[in-house]
Amino acid sequence: MFRPMRRANQALSREECIHILKNEPRGVLSMIGDDGYPYGIPVSHWYDEEHDRLYFHCGKKGHKIDAIRACDKVSFCVYDQGYRREGEWALNIRCVVLFGRATILEDHQEALEICRHISHKFTSDEEYIDHEIRHSGPAVEVVSIVPEHMTGKLVNES
Repeated sequence: MFRPMRRANQALSREECIHILKNEPRGVLSMIGDDGYPYGIPVSHWYDEEHDRLYFHCGKKGHKIDAIRACDKVSFCVYDQGYRREGEWALNIRCVVLFGRATILEDHQEALEICRHISHKFTSDEEYIDHEIRHSGPAVEVVSIVPEHMTGKLVNES
């Protein structure tokens, strides 16, 4: 069902893929949007390694949530800051692409806990996080992606 990676010699290990998912703060969520057009948008995420789930938050209304309700198949791409080898201009980037099924969480308390995990990727200020969850929590949806296929590779821009 999923294509094998064409340049398998550039493949990252599962451990490297998980490291990137856990440590990079945002990725691009791609869905099937209105009239069958692709719709990709950057989102902040949290990867739960214990349960092999990727989570992000969004509003209760909008293009993203409508697209997920219409078709639960999504892809998610995350890439790191990259690096240059000494004397080279080309950037080397490690990227991860996962394909999976998106589900809107029904348990709102669980959703708020996920929001707390996402917030910790950006700040350790608990007072600020508590305020944001109290203020924005009632209007938030949290979506879980269950990965069905994941690949990662090292891309050299040259």
